[in-house]
Amino acid sequence: MTKDIFGRCDFHTHSFLSDGALLPIESLRRAHAFGNEVFAITDHASASTLDLIPNVVKDCELATKHWGIIAIPGIELTHVPEGAMDELIQQSIDLRAVIIVIHGETISEPVEKGTNLRASKNRNVDILAHPGMLTIEEAENCKKNNIFIEITANNYHALTNGHVAKIGKKVGVDFIQNTDTHSPQDMFTYEQGEQVLLGAGLTPEEVNKTLQGNVRKLLTRIHKRL
Repeated sequence: MTKDIFGRCDFHTHSFLSDGALLPIESLRRAHAFGNEVFAITDHASASTLDLIPNVVKDCELATKHWGIIAIPGIELTHVPEGAMDELIQQSIDLRAVIIVIHGETISEPVEKGTNLRASKNRNVDILAHPGMLTIEEAENCKKNNIFIEITANNYHALTNGHVAKIGKKVGVDFIQNTDTHSPQDMFTYEQGEQVLLGAGLTPEEVNKTLQGNVRKLLTRIHKRL
């Protein structure tokens, strides 16, 4: 398989403003040098740390202006009470988070039950990340509300990629492939992203749709917010 228009695009990564290894600007510099065309900084946050968003915005603006990489400021709301999610999503948008990622119910962490379902009902959510044992209802909601479901390269969260792909394909959701990068060693090439998707059970045609058509769809949405 060969890429059509877009090269490597990653919409879920972390800097040391949460639990990543690098400054946002260094992460963006390394991503650019590694061949990423689009790179979002989506640090873990909740009510206590939403104020990191304006700082990420500043470095994303610098990277886009001087290096040409499409650098996107966002947030990954993580382990938030599901009853507080809608409010925190709106607060994040007000602080200029351009992409909203919800830390889904991965089986490797004690995420509150109901997180996936709540996220799937909010039209301001862009990506439900590593959703673990995704249900048909959650997938149907994501499709209805134009929420992308992540197939991840993260070692621990990827344990349920096959299940996520199986359920998502039944419903016809839009997948997105991210690395959940925390350090430079986590960054993937376009071809490695293809392998993750094939390993999850997607066909070559579905892989191309994920890495091209779905990326285009998500970038179009993001562009309207910038």
